[in-house]
Amino acid sequence: MRRPTIIDVANSAGVSKSTVSLVLQGSPQVKQETRKLVHTAMKEIGYVYNRSAANLRSTGTALIGLVINDLTNPFFTEFATSLQMALGSRGYAVVMANTNEDAVLQDQVVAAMLEHGVSALILSPAYGDVSNTLAAVERAGIPMMQVLRKVNDADAKVPFVAPDYAAGGREATQHLIQTGARRIAFVGGLAGAEVTQERLCGYISSMQDHGLEPIVKTGESSRSFGYAAAVDLFKEHPDCDAALCFNDLVAFGMINACHAAQIRIGADFQIIGFDDIKEASECWPALSTVHCGVPEFGERVADTVLSWLQDAETPAQLARTPTRLVLRQTTKSV
Repeated sequence: MRRPTIIDVANSAGVSKSTVSLVLQGSPQVKQETRKLVHTAMKEIGYVYNRSAANLRSTGTALIGLVINDLTNPFFTEFATSLQMALGSRGYAVVMANTNEDAVLQDQVVAAMLEHGVSALILSPAYGDVSNTLAAVERAGIPMMQVLRKVNDADAKVPFVAPDYAAGGREATQHLIQTGARRIAFVGGLAGAEVTQERLCGYISSMQDHGLEPIVKTGESSRSFGYAAAVDLFKEHPDCDAALCFNDLVAFGMINACHAAQIRIGADFQIIGFDDIKEASECWPALSTVHCGVPEFGERVADTVLSWLQDAETPAQLARTPTRLVLRQTTKSV
């Protein structure tokens, strides 16, 4: 789909190109009726005024849009911070928005960012229909990357980069099995979500390789769910001796439940988290977890987007970054 131009707007509105330019600049020389005519034409043909092009020419700086699905989750906050610092050191300002897993709000904030002229968009998408977001970015004709999780659209041709979640799940489960654990549960993550499936599949494959029966309890990626899931798990599967959690927040909730039940963490029951947020090394006992390298990941995304913008180097459709297991106090040694 060709990106509409200022000439297309002028032809649709029946005015000159210079008149459209004056409207876009907010000039008082244009009559109100003409202004309305131009704005109507812009909306009808899907024209988005890219202010960043003018800003970049005049000031040497440009805006990068960053849309995050849940900034209350420290994993995403740490990523957003590392990305912002990496882009800022290269002279780019970051416009950031939190969608709180709301696809409708995501459409709104992306539209606002495009209107204000971001040069590129980095999206960690909310769950739900993202077709409007994708269409708006395509009309704007700017680079867009999806990070950490994919948009739920099989036809979307948007470059995607994320840690190798499946490999992390396999390594973590393998370690628990090597320590002697046999009744290992996977806890947390919304059922059916692709990022859940990726982390889960590594766990499932390791369990099947050793002839072990999976125990799966999906749900919200929160401390409260981790606590409630642990309470249920201890009742339903009293022989359960370990858990791989969807993320560190779920693991923190399970740790609290073990404290409440006076279960010895790391001895009677092992716990491994996922992401390795800062708090994982500071909680008690310190959490063993799958390290996703958030600071390095933010640097990589910044480098990729700027190479796309400045050198026209289109990134690969799919890229994975390595993960590694970090062992602390919530697991046994092999």
